[in-house]
This record gives sequence, C-alpha cells and structure tokens, in this order.
Amino acid sequence: MISAAQIRSTYDEISPYIRRTPVVEIDGEDFSVPVARLVLKLELLQHAGSFKARGAFTNLLTRKVPGAGVVAASGGNHGAAVAFAAMKRKVPARIFVPSVASPAKIQQITEYGAQLAITGDRYADALAASETCVAQTGAMPIHAFDQVETLLGQATVGLELEGQAGALTTLLVAVGGGGLIAGVAAWYAGRIRIIGVEPAQAPTLTRALEAGRPVDAEAGGIAADSLAPRRIGELVFPIVQSYVAQTVLVSDDAIRDAQRGLWRTLRVVAEPGGAAALAALTSGQYVPSPDERVGVLICGGNTSAVSFEH
Repeated sequence: MISAAQIRSTYDEISPYIRRTPVVEIDGEDFSVPVARLVLKLELLQHAGSFKARGAFTNLLTRKVPGAGVVAASGGNHGAAVAFAAMKRKVPARIFVPSVASPAKIQQITEYGAQLAITGDRYADALAASETCVAQTGAMPIHAFDQVETLLGQATVGLELEGQAGALTTLLVAVGGGGLIAGVAAWYAGRIRIIGVEPAQAPTLTRALEAGRPVDAEAGGIAADSLAPRRIGELVFPIVQSYVAQTVLVSDDAIRDAQRGLWRTLRVVAEPGGAAALAALTSGQYVPSPDERVGVLICGGNTSAVSFEH
C-alpha cells in the first residue's frame, strides 16, 4: 500500500513539472445522467496528453537515472509521458510500443526526442522487448503501472481532485493496467466509492477480482492502445481489492458515444480510453442515485482519429 503522506510528498516533488489540470462541473442532464451535477477532471490537458506525466516525472525525479537513460514499454500514453519527462530532464529515453499504438502517440514520442521501437501486436510484446533492452543496456526501466513511483505519481490526481472538487460520493476511473485507479483509490482510502470502468473487450480488473488475483484477460477493443495490458499489476491488485467498490464494462459503441458527448457538450476531444469512464454513465452501465455527487476522470486526449459525425 502507499500512504497519504507519501502521495503528498510526491505531489510537492513533481508540482513544478506538471499541470494542475482543471475541473469542470456540469449539469447531469447534459449527458442524460440522473444526477444534478457531474464533476469532470480534465486530466487529458496534462503534459503529453494524459495523467501518465505524473508517474513519469515521479520516476525521473525520485530515482537515480543511469547514463544509459530510461526505457519504457507502453500502449502509447506512458511512452509519450516518459519521452516528454526525459526531454525535460535531458536524459536519453527508448520507448517500446506495440503495433496498435495510435499514430498520434507514436508521433508524440518521436517529437519529444525519444528512440522508438514498434514491437509486436500488444503491450505485453512491447514490455518483453523493453525488458531485454534493460538487460542489455543497463538503462532504468519505468513501468507503466506496476511500480511504486508510478503509482505515487498517478495518486496525485486524487489529491489534486479532492482539493478542487471537495467531497465526492463516487468517482469513475478507466482501468488499463490499474495504475491510475490504484493510485487514486489509495489516496481516497475508502472515503468515497471508486468505480472501475473497463472496455468489454479488455476486462483486466474484472477478471482479476473474480479470480482473487491478477490473471490474463482479453486485450482488444477500441481502447486497446491504452486500456488493454492483458493483466492487472501485482502491486496494483491489493489496493484495488481493498478500495474499489466495483467494476463495470462498456462497449466500444458506448465509448464512441461518450467521445461525441464530450465534444458536443464541452468541445473536448478525448481518446477512447479517456472517455471510457464517462461511457459507464452515458450508457447506463452505472446508474447513480439522484443524491450522489459523481466525479469522472477524463484521463487522456491523444488521438487524431475521432469522428463526431453520426
């Protein structure tokens, strides 16, 4: 487990390097959700386009980086964040991504100056290649979700949100490897209801909770470049098992509808993984009671392939 004191210390460390992303409070009826108000945390406006910058900077600022630099495996967002943080800290970075990584994320990684390797079809393939690179070069690995420093960085989303939005009843969080939801859940530590939202074709946390341990799950769907790592993290699992109330699954169509809704209502362009948490509400997979004060993390915006036409 990670503590509130550790999360506060991490926030102090990384604050000069990250954005305090905005919170928008809107009418529930704007998305046909049966609550008076919805609180949206727009973490897609973070450096490098997602919450991942928090974990990337935490690793680079709190660990000793060797001369060989850093290595990361990613579906795209973590790689972009590590590349950005490495650029700012002036250290070499090599990023491994699978072929499902979106062109927008691949472009970001190269623009930030990192070496890029496209390896295999899914995140697990890229991770295996990155581990070989670490063994050969002595570079420092930065895991996308299953590392204490990464979890501490992502946990600062919760700290920041509570300071901006005050008391929430419920918070919906998209789940891939589980770093974001575990970090945020560790911050709130059972004080609010945390709901994990996964694509129906990538039920990583759902399968783990059913089995009582991390297990392999399907790894497909529209959000496969950000929410389909095949298996939840070993460090992640005990945190979510303790503090996540439930998970819900959403279809690709529901995610697309949530993307359109964000554009129509707020003129915000979210990637599929970034819109997944909202999709649980707009599709009716999670129906809040009228008295709930519901928050939603809009966690990523790295896309160049979104159509908002019906």
